[in-house]
Amino acid sequence: MKTKMHRIYLDYAATTPVLPEVAAEVQKVMLAEFGNPSSLHQDGQKAREYRETTREQVSQAIKAKPDEIFFTSGGTESDHLAVLGIAHALKNKGNHIITSSIEHSAVLGACQILEEEGFQITRLPASSNGLVEPESLKKAIKKESVLVTIMMANNEIGTIQPIEELVKIAKLHNLYFHTDAVQAFPYLTIDVQNLAVDALTISAHKIYAPKGVGALYLKRGTPFKPLSLGGEQERKVRPGTENMPGIAGFGKAAAILMRDRDKDSKKILTLRSKLENSLMEKISHVLLNGDPEKRLPGFLNLTFKHVDGEALLINLDLSKISCSAGSACAAGAADPSRVLIAIGRTPDEAKSSIRFSLGKFTSSEDIEAVLKILPQSVQKLRAASSLSYTA
Repeated sequence: MKTKMHRIYLDYAATTPVLPEVAAEVQKVMLAEFGNPSSLHQDGQKAREYRETTREQVSQAIKAKPDEIFFTSGGTESDHLAVLGIAHALKNKGNHIITSSIEHSAVLGACQILEEEGFQITRLPASSNGLVEPESLKKAIKKESVLVTIMMANNEIGTIQPIEELVKIAKLHNLYFHTDAVQAFPYLTIDVQNLAVDALTISAHKIYAPKGVGALYLKRGTPFKPLSLGGEQERKVRPGTENMPGIAGFGKAAAILMRDRDKDSKKILTLRSKLENSLMEKISHVLLNGDPEKRLPGFLNLTFKHVDGEALLINLDLSKISCSAGSACAAGAADPSRVLIAIGRTPDEAKSSIRFSLGKFTSSEDIEAVLKILPQSVQKLRAASSLSYTA
């Protein structure tokens, strides 16, 4: 009798499942330690202790000081706080912001707001491998420059940026530096002290904790103007009653991440390499998007030429394989991926691309199943396609 195939989840870059230990911590705080951390009574004091324990856990995960960690609703809010809050605080000093053309939409959206307010925005290009060249940053700096915001690793192709070198260039010109480390956090060891960034963004739901929780690292002394007013929570950087169950889960997940990251990353890289190499052998006219080496272990973004990416996604979904066409934040957009266009892919190539992102629970059996199903799906779609194709 045939065993029923389970769903294969290869969209960890969009979100991760919640670990059982994390869910237990969330439930404990939700049901038993439900006090408001701003309250003075004992229930509030217990909640406050949980909050500060979590702040310690998250700070340890990136080698920060606890009072430099501010809890938010997620990566997008953290990005907005960093970019808008620092820029607004520095507007009397200068009005020039430098970013890249392949940033997450949260950062690009914040920069667009600043542009509408009269700030000058320079968007650095990316190489064909998705790298922002340090030399381009050097050339972009001018006397009005105050802030650089460049992501640590791209959310669609996984390319790891030369952040250390970019930060050194910014500091030579006394510029503040923010990096979105949401995708890098699950895989890379981050030490904000050595890195010397002024602000850094991370999110809970990329490390097997609930959605709706994130954190902003803000280095002591960094100029900052709050975006919201009305409360003393998070030391006025981000007012509003904290999501304590989510925050507790974030802390638990951060502790587990520090314990398991190296082991998980090695396993994930081995599985990704098998998937990548085998697909390249089995399927013709396939292009790798991103740097072959300087790439997060869990990321594999491929262009299957002469195949409609949306049709391929549907076929895979019907075969119980979950993956994506790129950033989850751009899902449903009719336009081709701006990241893939920025690295030189044509609109047709960009629309023929699929992002596979592996994680903690990806197995060898999952990869074997994908290697059996995916080539068949591509062959079927190419045979039915009206696009010109020569096998």
